Amino acid sequence: MTTVKNIYDYINSIAPYESQEEWDNSGHLVGDFRQEVKKCVMALDATKAVCRFAADINADLVLTHHPIIFGGISEVLKGSAVYILASSGISAVCAHTNFDVARGGINDNLASILGLKNTRHINGGLIVVGELDGEMSIDDFAEYVSNTLSCEGIRYTDTEKPVKTVALGGGACEEYAIEALGEADCFVTGDMKYHKMLEASENGLAVISAGHYETECKPFLMLKDKLEKLFGDVEFVEAPVDNPIKSV
Repeated sequence: MTTVKNIYDYINSIAPYESQEEWDNSGHLVGDFRQEVKKCVMALDATKAVCRFAADINADLVLTHHPIIFGGISEVLKGSAVYILASSGISAVCAHTNFDVARGGINDNLASILGLKNTRHINGGLIVVGELDGEMSIDDFAEYVSNTLSCEGIRYTDTEKPVKTVALGGGACEEYAIEALGEADCFVTGDMKYHKMLEASENGLAVISAGHYETECKPFLMLKDKLEKLFGDVEFVEAPVDNPIKSV
C-alpha cells in the first residue's frame, strides 16, 4: 500500500525539502500523511479546475510544482482550491524550489527537452548551462524553443551573436540573468520584465522569455515516469489543463 508519506519521502530523497528557498512553502500542505494513494493527479498548479478534476475522478492526492498554499491564508471558503481538496478528502503535496535545484529536477529536465549536452549547474542548481549541437542564430533558436515548448508566445532580444551555449532558469529567474550570461551565449527563462530585456538588448545580450508555464510544466510532469516505476499500485494522471494564460 502506497501512502501520501511514501510519495513525499521519495520526493524528499531526490529533491530534499530542506533545500527549498526560505520564502517557499513546498511540502505536504493538505490532508493526511497516512492516507492511502490509489490515484494521484499531477499538474503544474493546484488550480480550482485541477482540484475539481481530482475530486471528479476520486483521486487521493494532488501533486504539483507550485504550492497550493503560498504564505498565510486567513480563510478557506467553499469553492476555493484548498476547500475542494479538504472537503473531498484529497491530500496535496508540492515540490517547488526544492525540485528546481534538484539533479533531475526542473532545469535538468528543461535542458533535456531542449536537447542540451554537457550540462552543469551554477548558482546551486537554479541555473543549468549546456550546449547545443551547433550554433544557431537567435531567431532560429527562439523559434526552436517556441516550437519545442509549445509556447503561447515568446519574447527575445535581437542580437547578431550566435548561440551555442545556453543557460536555463525555468519559471521566474530573471534575477540570475547576469550570472547566467557570464556562462552562456543565451539565457532562457520563463518570466523576464520589459526593462530587464531592454537592458539586455542594449548590451547586445541574448535572452529569451519563453513563459512561466511553458518552461516548467513539461519538465515537472517528467517526474511522472519515475513515480510510475516506483509506485506500481498508484495511477498517476496528468490533469487535462492547458496554460490558463493565453496569448494571441
